Amino acid sequence: MQNSNDSSSAAHGGVVLAGLSKRYADGTTAVDNIDLRIEPGTYCCLLGPSGCGKTTMLRMIAGHETLSEGAILIDGKNVTGRTPRERGTAMMFQNYALFPHLSVRDNVAFALRVRGIDKKARLFEADRVIEQVQLTALANRLPGQLSGGQQQRVALARAIVMKPTVLLLDEPLSALDEFLRLQMRGELRSMQRTLGITFIHVTHTQLEAIAVADQVVVMDKGRIAQSASPRVIYAEPRTEYVAAFIGGQNVLHGEVTALSDAGVTLRGAQGANFLLPRDGSTLQTGQTVSFAVRRDRMQVTGDTEAVALAPNSLRGRVRELEYQGIYMKVSLTTEDPAAPGCVVYVEENTFFKDPVSVGQPVRCHWAADEAHGLAAMA
Repeated sequence: MQNSNDSSSAAHGGVVLAGLSKRYADGTTAVDNIDLRIEPGTYCCLLGPSGCGKTTMLRMIAGHETLSEGAILIDGKNVTGRTPRERGTAMMFQNYALFPHLSVRDNVAFALRVRGIDKKARLFEADRVIEQVQLTALANRLPGQLSGGQQQRVALARAIVMKPTVLLLDEPLSALDEFLRLQMRGELRSMQRTLGITFIHVTHTQLEAIAVADQVVVMDKGRIAQSASPRVIYAEPRTEYVAAFIGGQNVLHGEVTALSDAGVTLRGAQGANFLLPRDGSTLQTGQTVSFAVRRDRMQVTGDTEAVALAPNSLRGRVRELEYQGIYMKVSLTTEDPAAPGCVVYVEENTFFKDPVSVGQPVRCHWAADEAHGLAAMA
């Protein structure tokens, strides 16, 4: 029987943030009492707009920023106050920070040189990692002779040559063009799976986070708005903020008019009525609640105003049409003053069988079980 105290086969790179806060001398709070657990071997994305605290949090995990309160644990050990080297972390910076006068091989080997490892050993290790990122043929080139994607691979190799248990990536794809960004995010994900180490990746791009991550942490004003799998974040946002920031959802509002075990009836603007599944939350008649419906779960049809609105329907007018290849993006102006805009993704073949045009009165509608209640924003 395997000894439960034998940690040789245990996964490494688990990160726990406990009551983590960062306040500056001018009174600004960048990170506000964060509690977060990242399991070993996870690809975690910290996602949010500029100024939400995600990069400050990353730098505190790395040891490049002091914390005001709380603790950082890596593999169960409190690393607060320790150097990045003592923490077992490595950081890949947004601008890559490569030495322009050193070759790819020497850039990758540089940190090993600083640690006093002899030349033969450090070049052997550098070549091993360069092969992992598929740059062996370019090992003698200077950074200025490489493409943006190749430079990124050098920066990644330089980080992983230190054999960290946690790799921290600060906006690693932001300097790349769209085509290369799509290619490199797939390579990052593949590399993480191959290495088996924990990646913590800061980004402000929603689709990037959803594409690569096992765990997405949505940040808002120094706090965590929601932490979950990409599918849950996208399909089941917890708050109006998360639904709006992630995109792919329409956020609507209504006043509770009836409650039953089967569901909740809401009254919307201009005579609209909405039905929501009962999710266990405590509601009262007369209360205004928010809910979300995925854009790809709505349908759009031409409107005849003489016909009364069915439940879970909204009247509107087509404001814009954008062809996206596999679907048509239909943007509407609605009659709901609390949600004046609505976007529907209509599958391509479905749209062209019965198309609508800009300026046309329409109604959008959805099944009751496609609606998802949202918690009130703090």
